[in-house]
Amino acid sequence: MRIVTRPDFDGIVCAVLLHGAENIDSDIYWVEPSEVQNKEALIQKGDIVANLPFHPDCSLWFDHHVSNMPDIEVKGAFGIAPSAAGVIFDYYKKQGKFKGQFDELIQQTDMIDSADLTRDQVQFPEKYPYLLLSMTIQNRGDGDPDYWNKLVSMLGTLPIEKVLEDSEVRERCDAVIRENAEFAHFLTRHTTIQEKISITDFRSLDTVPSGNRFLTYSLFPDTIASAKIRYLGPDKGQVLLSIGRSIFNQNCRVNIGNLLAKFGGGGHAGAGGCSLEAATAQEKIDRILDVMKQNRKEDAK
Repeated sequence: MRIVTRPDFDGIVCAVLLHGAENIDSDIYWVEPSEVQNKEALIQKGDIVANLPFHPDCSLWFDHHVSNMPDIEVKGAFGIAPSAAGVIFDYYKKQGKFKGQFDELIQQTDMIDSADLTRDQVQFPEKYPYLLLSMTIQNRGDGDPDYWNKLVSMLGTLPIEKVLEDSEVRERCDAVIRENAEFAHFLTRHTTIQEKISITDFRSLDTVPSGNRFLTYSLFPDTIASAKIRYLGPDKGQVLLSIGRSIFNQNCRVNIGNLLAKFGGGGHAGAGGCSLEAATAQEKIDRILDVMKQNRKEDAK
């Protein structure tokens, strides 16, 4: 039995819970949602897929993204919830598998994955241990999967204070703090505001800067949503478009997950992403942004 999930904080906590509830006998298979959607991920019988689109070959499936809502009966659980980890937690708790040892971890995962954050948390994540740890989970190089696996192991057995004492975790946390300080400069320089939508375009940069993805809402408080555009890899063959509702200005009415599902992506009502072929990306981006600017409630259907 193998866990298949994505490399973000919710995916890592999903893996923590599944290791605690099931007999896992294989390494975690880390994939991105687009790899499942594009049929590039090798899903097989016995796999438990979590926090990803449904795949017919898996044996159990857990998710919470509105764009992935199943239209058939599946084994596992689906719910419109703050996190996929919360869906898994409730599923196994009903079976008596968890006795309270993960309550704090789930509460923090729900908060982080649903972006239920305060301005202080956005501006000073270093003051909030789980939030800071979540920002160290990035997909940049060959060593990252080993780090994700390490976090799964530690979060399953250690309190957050002990996790943060690990030398590699501490080093990555320090790097995140430095990056966040620089990220505001890149956002300001590469962002334009169009009808209360902040549009950050990093396609002109050889190296895409990393930082707090919610910082844009503090920098541009009058906006109702943000869009970030970047190339997926050095070959510049695909463009990644990420869109989110402002977590401070609640006036965006578009269901972003459903909107992006029309373009091969998906996500939540409040945030989502899609990968586009570079040759035709701009035309599709313009169409998506037109819907966002119109901000009509009927587009949320």
